[in-house]
Formats: sequence, structure tokens, C-alpha cells
Amino acid sequence: MRRYTLATLVAAATLAGLSAPQAIAAASPTSQDRTFLVQAHQGNLAEIAAGKDAGKHATTVCVKRAGQTWVHDHTKLDASVRKLADKTHTRLPSSPSAAQQKALQAVQSKAGSSAYDEAWLKAQAAAHRKTLAAIDQEIKHGTNSGVVAAARTARPMVAMHLDMVRDGVCHQAPHSTHHAS
Repeated sequence: MRRYTLATLVAAATLAGLSAPQAIAAASPTSQDRTFLVQAHQGNLAEIAAGKDAGKHATTVCVKRAGQTWVHDHTKLDASVRKLADKTHTRLPSSPSAAQQKALQAVQSKAGSSAYDEAWLKAQAAAHRKTLAAIDQEIKHGTNSGVVAAARTARPMVAMHLDMVRDGVCHQAPHSTHHAS
């Protein structure tokens, strides 16, 4: 087996157009990666709050179960986001964005009525479409392999949530044996 010296490897990398600083920079989080982590965290906080609220105020079993799913799944996703934020030294906010809070308040104003369920479903469909767009942006343009991997891991779950609320109609999760009411 041939042994390559460090000088030979550096020369080969230089000829290939690479340099050590470029290789290191490619692994470091960019503003895209950091923005994604912040958006993902705020989205998770918003979905957890919306899920808990559905548990209290929804009038149908399907929306209540969807809310339980949101709390479970987004809590799990957020644990991963928080670990990545620590590793990448990304500062995360402590609450959902003002727009997310306003959207939840609009839904809450209909608490206890069938209008609540309809508003919740529509708000969740819109939120999950935005989340999928942010995930796809990270997958396409992110540079930190850990953050991109987290986006790839989250995508099927967020897509399933969108399927559950698509067009403002509640559908049970694919793995669920319960029927919507």
C-alpha cells in the first residue's frame, strides 16, 4: 500500500481546485442553514401550540387526534433542531413568530365551534405548505450536512401532516386505525 505524504495530498487538492479553508467552509453552517434552523424551531413551537389548542378546542375527534400527532411529532423534530442549533452556535428564539402567533389567535377566536375546526385545518395546511417550502430550500441550498440531513428527515413527516389537513379536510394519519369524525 502506498503512503501519501501530507504535501502530496495538499498538492492534489490544490490541483483539483480545493483548499483546506474551502473544504472547512463547506461544512460550516451558512446563513441559509441558520435561517432554516430558526424557522424550523419557530414552526415546531407553533405546531406544538396549535396541537395542544386543538386538543382543548376542536369539536371533531379527527382534529383532536391531528393535534395530538402535531404535539408528538413536532416535539420530536424540535429536539433535533435544538441539538443542531447548539452544535452550529445558532441562537433560537423562545417563541413562534408574530405571524404564527397571530394565526393561532385567529383560530382560537373560534374555539368550541365547528368554525374552529375548519379554521384550524386551513391554518395548518398553510403552515405545513410553508414548512415544506423551507425544507426543500434547505435541502437544495444548505451546506451543513447535519442541517440538510435533518431537513430530509423532517420532510416525510411534514408531508404526512399536510396530507392530513389538505384542502381544509381532516384525514387520519396513514398509520392510524381510527376514522375521522
